[in-house]
Order: sequence, then C-alpha cells, then structure tokens
Amino acid sequence: MELNVFNDEHFMKLALQEAQMAFEKGEVPIGAVIVSNKKIIARGHNLTEQLNDVTAHAEMLAITAAANHLGGKYLEKCTLYVTLEPCPMCAGALYWSHIGKVVFGATDEKRGFRSRNAEMLHPKTEMIEGVLAEQAKELLQRFFQERRKK
Repeated sequence: MELNVFNDEHFMKLALQEAQMAFEKGEVPIGAVIVSNKKIIARGHNLTEQLNDVTAHAEMLAITAAANHLGGKYLEKCTLYVTLEPCPMCAGALYWSHIGKVVFGATDEKRGFRSRNAEMLHPKTEMIEGVLAEQAKELLQRFFQERRKK
C-alpha cells in the first residue's frame, strides 16, 4: 500500500511555514499555498504591515502568484491551503478565481467569510475546514499574546 504524502496535512504544514514567516516579520501569522497537480505553484503570507496595504493578505498574494504562474485568472484545478478561514475580501477573490478547493485550518468566528451568513465561495468550490487547526490557532494566539506584552 502506497502512502499519499501529498495530502491535505502535508500542504497545510507548508502553509504553516508561510505563517511562521509572517510571524517573524511582525505580521499576523497567516500563510497560504496553492497547489495544482500535487505541486505548489504559489505561496503567500500576510504582508499588510510591510507593504502598508490592507489587501496584502496571504490568500490574495497567493491567488495573484498562481494566476501569474498559470497565465490565466481561473484556478479551477487548484487547491488553496490557508491557515485561517478566509475573510470576506479573500473569499470574494476566491469566488472570482473559480478555485477548485479551499482547505483551511482555524476558523475565524469574528472575521471569517462564514460569519457573514452568505455563500461567498463559488458553488463548484469544495471546502474542507479544520486541517491542523490547533497549530494554526496556537501560532495566532502566541502572536497576539506577544503583541499585548509590548
């Protein structure tokens, strides 16, 4: 029996590495990777402070990089792995990209797209939640605890 090492947990661990990079830069630690045919075609982590741009979310940066890599705006055969439930802005971008699948770690009950009680992803987009959620949540909590100390 062959093990599939390229599973949701594998790619979420890589998104968590992106989140760690954001953490080290003083950014809210959210990371994302986009996968096509079991290969990472785009990566991103929050850069809103560094770029002084409220739209520089991990997902937005990864979507742009993936579209550039593929040479087109539609990501139907791609999967986004992101450490936190996307916000409404990112969910809107994911909708327009027609992304095939969204896998996220921790839920965001205050700012996540599902808190708006609306179907924000494309109807054909598959969604999986809770993959490595505890690790994603712990990193976010540690970040905000450290900020409160300052």
